[in-house]
Amino acid sequence: MEDILRSNMERTIAHPISDEEFKLFSGFFFEKSFDKRAILAEEGEQCKYVYFILKGSAYSYILNEHGDKHAVQFALEGYWITDHYSFFSGRSGIYTIETLEPCTVLILNHEKYEKICSINHAFEHYFHKLIQNAFISLQYRLAKTNSEDAEHRYKEFSKLHPSFVQRIPQYLIASYLGIKPQSLSRIRKEMSQEK
Repeated sequence: MEDILRSNMERTIAHPISDEEFKLFSGFFFEKSFDKRAILAEEGEQCKYVYFILKGSAYSYILNEHGDKHAVQFALEGYWITDHYSFFSGRSGIYTIETLEPCTVLILNHEKYEKICSINHAFEHYFHKLIQNAFISLQYRLAKTNSEDAEHRYKEFSKLHPSFVQRIPQYLIASYLGIKPQSLSRIRKEMSQEK
């Protein structure tokens, strides 16, 4: 299962790493399995870990004043998920992270994250690229949410993330895209009729 982590790392930094480097890198993680609907991090509590999904899926969300979930991030196999705000600041979390399916994850705590980045430039570069990519993705999504109609946002999301469309509940995708679930159902129906 560690092949998925190595593949992710090499793709992100755009060059191979040696077996010795990967053995050192992977030695900082521990593996754990969670049931469906397990809470990995909770709003109001410090998020002490970053999670790499080996198997299953998870998502992060915030709750509004009515208790409605607003999806912020999805993660399937080969994706990382955490509450960056809490993990890096040491403050209380602003997101809850929950599994959508039974999950097997690799877990890294903040202390080991700092150590891993200090011992090898490639490791630091890897995490730098991951954070940079997450920031770029967030900015892009915010720009699209505020400038494009719901149908265009869903079509683009479907094209960019077909595996998410297959495995993530539609009401959560609607929440992530800032679309009412009923509107997403109508859009999906219209798209199926176009085929």
